[in-house]
Amino acid sequence: QVQLVESGGGLVQAGGSLRLSCVASGRIVSINTMGWVRQAPGKQRELVATITTGGGTYYADAVKGRFAISRDNAKNTVYLQMSSLKPEDTAVYYCNTVLWRRDVPTTPLNYWGQGTQVSVSS
Repeated sequence: QVQLVESGGGLVQAGGSLRLSCVASGRIVSINTMGWVRQAPGKQRELVATITTGGGTYYADAVKGRFAISRDNAKNTVYLQMSSLKPEDTAVYYCNTVLWRRDVPTTPLNYWGQGTQVSVSS
C-alpha cells in the first residue's frame, strides 16, 4: 500500500506564512516529479508548483516569488513554503506525484494525497 499524506495547512492572516509537507510512504521503488495542486471552492484544480528529482522547479504565475517548493528524496517528502499569503490562496492543497511501486516496478502510477485546507483571512 502506498499513500501520500499532507500536513501543515491551517488558518492564517493575509501576509502570513505556512509550510505544507507531503510524505509518500509504502513499497516505493522511486518517485518522479512531485507537485502541489490546489482547488478553491467553485473553481477547477490549479497546478501550483512542481519539482523534479533533480530539483528543477515550476511555479504558477499566481505564486511566483511567494511560494517555494523543495523536496527531500531520502525521505520521499515534498514541501511547499508559502509566504505573503493572500485570501485568494485559500483552497484545499493536494500533493501529487508519479511513482513506481515494488509490486509493479515498470508501471508509473499517479497518486494524490487527501488534501489539506489552507485558509487566508483578510
